Amino acid sequence: MKLPGKIAIMGGGSWATAIAKMVLASEDSINWYMRRDDRIAEFKRLGHNPAYLTGVKFDIKRINFSSNINDIVKASDTLIFVTPSPYLKAHLKKLKTKLKDKFIITAIKGIVPDENLIVSEYFTQEYGVPEENIAVLGGPCHAEEVALERLSYLTIACPDIDKARIFARKLAGNYIKTSVSDDVSGIEYGSVLKNVYAIAAGICSGLKYGDNFQAVLISNAVQEMNRFLNTVYPISRNINDSVYLGDLLVTAYSNFSRNRTFGTMIGRGYSVKSAQIEMEMIAEGYYGTKCIKEINKHYHVNMPILDAVYNILYERISPTIEIKLLTDSFR
Repeated sequence: MKLPGKIAIMGGGSWATAIAKMVLASEDSINWYMRRDDRIAEFKRLGHNPAYLTGVKFDIKRINFSSNINDIVKASDTLIFVTPSPYLKAHLKKLKTKLKDKFIITAIKGIVPDENLIVSEYFTQEYGVPEENIAVLGGPCHAEEVALERLSYLTIACPDIDKARIFARKLAGNYIKTSVSDDVSGIEYGSVLKNVYAIAAGICSGLKYGDNFQAVLISNAVQEMNRFLNTVYPISRNINDSVYLGDLLVTAYSNFSRNRTFGTMIGRGYSVKSAQIEMEMIAEGYYGTKCIKEINKHYHVNMPILDAVYNILYERISPTIEIKLLTDSFR
């Protein structure tokens, strides 16, 4: 078995750029959808993404760029979606080409707002893509470290494990190690929650809580994530696997983590709006917090860390007060 034909990268950010670097290590050429023609023109002129991971050089002759999503989808068989989740619907609204015959890989670490659906569910429900033709790409893996060719690990999940293995082989290399899973929903929900918990870690850092408390916070976050995943999608999984716990740790602790950075700014007294403006990049956990809060209304899982982050970001409760209440609930 092999995945069909041409691979397309759908998105122009840092993670999209890192994935393109990995895919081009095994493919002769790729298609690449970017929304802005000026960015494409600069990319072609400079030989690198003008806005993200500028140190990664590309052979432009091996890339077919287009800002027309229909042209890229028609010319491709495997689509790797790497757009921020809040903008996914806006990109797909322009689509007139059917997706149900494509193999979809989502590298989006978020939930589709309004629908409150993980991305794999959204493609199945809204576009009729069969579950066995959808895979998810999980970490722990920062785009910046891929650019630096530092050893990184990826998990590819798909209900059809053979398809997961095939795509895993395409990404594997000297500094990329891969494994496979069939826990698509668990990995997607976990990747949303780890962003929420990274915001919590950042808030606590901004409030000058130390390493001892951060360890307690993240150990409680692991337990909270496990409770939620076992309630929403109860299958046999080991929460200590790197795709869950490892991804949480790197997102909560790394200086490359935009969600931790966003949380740190909130802890230091920034408003949500001012932090978003200054960062100039999407912190997926901001949107993920509200979506998981809405989803959990149906499940009633005990999630004090999620609730605390929600209260700080959306109810404008003082981080000092909210985190103090949280500390009293930990053991």
